[in-house]
Amino acid sequence: MSISDIIRTKRDVREFSDRPVSREDKLAILEAARMAGSGLNSQHWRFILIDDKSELETLARLSTTGDWIAGANFAVIILTEKNRPYHALDAGRALTNMQLEAWSRGIVSCIYTGFKEAEMRKRYNIPDKYSIDVVVGFGYPDKKILGKKRRKPLEELAYSNKFGQPLNIK
Repeated sequence: MSISDIIRTKRDVREFSDRPVSREDKLAILEAARMAGSGLNSQHWRFILIDDKSELETLARLSTTGDWIAGANFAVIILTEKNRPYHALDAGRALTNMQLEAWSRGIVSCIYTGFKEAEMRKRYNIPDKYSIDVVVGFGYPDKKILGKKRRKPLEELAYSNKFGQPLNIK
């Protein structure tokens, strides 16, 4: 599958099967995160892999928006150093790499950003210097993924030279 195909077909999925994800695939997904760009090549992100079922259930309890993560095969907590300019952007770059690598292997994912921060820091020994940016759950889909992505037309989202000026690519 080409990168264009991966980008066009990737979906966020919250329903996972019981099929295990291999160690090799987990490592490849983490490696994709490691290869992401970061401001000044600081590589300041850190990743906590959660693949113990009871810890996934704990992660679900610590969420305000992601109780579905208990059904994931594994999850990754993405952290970045708070004092780095654009640290959230760097987290997003790593996240995107992970999700695209996973999709290319037939593994689906979804994120959540709502969590009980103090409890999460304590449970996973996260130092204060790190921002807890996002939690992403991974696994094989529970059912066939149907339908197409719904996206606004490019002309509604992109402009030429100035905001609001119709897109005119030469």
